[in-house]
Amino acid sequence: MTTNQDLQKFIDKAKSLEKGHSMDLSSGEDLSVAIMNLIGIEEHMFFTSQKLGDTKYIEVLNTAREMRKELMKKIVKEGQGEVWCTSKHLLSASMRLMEVGTKYLTKGDTKEANEYFKKSFDLYNLFWGLNLGMVDSKPESIKLESKKDKPVAKKDLLGTISSTIGKILDCCRE
Repeated sequence: MTTNQDLQKFIDKAKSLEKGHSMDLSSGEDLSVAIMNLIGIEEHMFFTSQKLGDTKYIEVLNTAREMRKELMKKIVKEGQGEVWCTSKHLLSASMRLMEVGTKYLTKGDTKEANEYFKKSFDLYNLFWGLNLGMVDSKPESIKLESKKDKPVAKKDLLGTISSTIGKILDCCRE
């Protein structure tokens, strides 16, 4: 299948999900943000333990980690291969880019802030695309170039995924 056909297949799948979507994604979105914060706690406890040389912070890290794992099971249904770790890292990177954007915003650099916010949102939507089955977890299933067709830039593919998932995930939908 060519890249354009892969992309069209993805868009068609997204549209069908959007039309008949009965899943409570607003709860899933809230849960995903909670998971982001638990990942942040894990990171902070690691660095605090190392900076202070105090292992009591590792205990807090482990408590947060166990809770994060339990909560991730509610969203990340496919535990095969790298889906679990990829999901965790997509959420973590999304959270960190959002924090960097917020720091630029505080400095008054809205242009730079918005660039980080866009990247953060794209990664967040990629997380949902992966976990809603819209992005196949097999690396060979998404081809970014074809011998017959012009290459599809990674940026275009990520943008397509992000905008499509963004339309499906509406946190204000009750």
